[in-house]
Amino acid sequence: MFTIDQLLINSLLYIMLPLWVIAGFVDWCCHRATKIETTTGLTESLMHSVMGIQIAIPMYLCLLFEVNVLILLICIVAWALHEIVAHLDIKYAEHRRRIGLWEMQAHSYLATLPTYMILMIGIINWPVVQKLFTLDFSGQMSFIFIDQPHGGENYLPIYMVFMAIVGVAPYVEENIRCLRIALKSPKL
Repeated sequence: MFTIDQLLINSLLYIMLPLWVIAGFVDWCCHRATKIETTTGLTESLMHSVMGIQIAIPMYLCLLFEVNVLILLICIVAWALHEIVAHLDIKYAEHRRRIGLWEMQAHSYLATLPTYMILMIGIINWPVVQKLFTLDFSGQMSFIFIDQPHGGENYLPIYMVFMAIVGVAPYVEENIRCLRIALKSPKL
């Protein structure tokens, strides 16, 4: 029998995190289809990489360390910065290239899943949220590795390989593609 916390953790591990990576892949497919390298180019591509890193950092922190006030603050700050860059990304791209229906749908997942994930992390770690709101940081500002890995011993290595293949490699390819065109451009 699973507890509510175990169900929430499993939902994060096996539904939300993979779905976030898949939405990023769909977004990359849309960028490739609209030839991002010849429209918004390296500027927008780098924004995509920054947003991925902004979510990956708190995600890996929560997978490796006990969630305390420090980890929760990093999650909140990273989420807020991600939202700012996401807004700048759309504002930059909207008049420079076509943003189609599939890309808009992918963006809706890429924007909402981190919000839901951070809320679920807060629910699972409600005493930490209470410490944050009451400014009780005693013993809460350090990195403490978790004893038992979430999802078992194999989850993190398998997820990292999945993330590298489906989430990171496409955006590295996009950055390289955009950089090649930028270096050929006479505007430099």
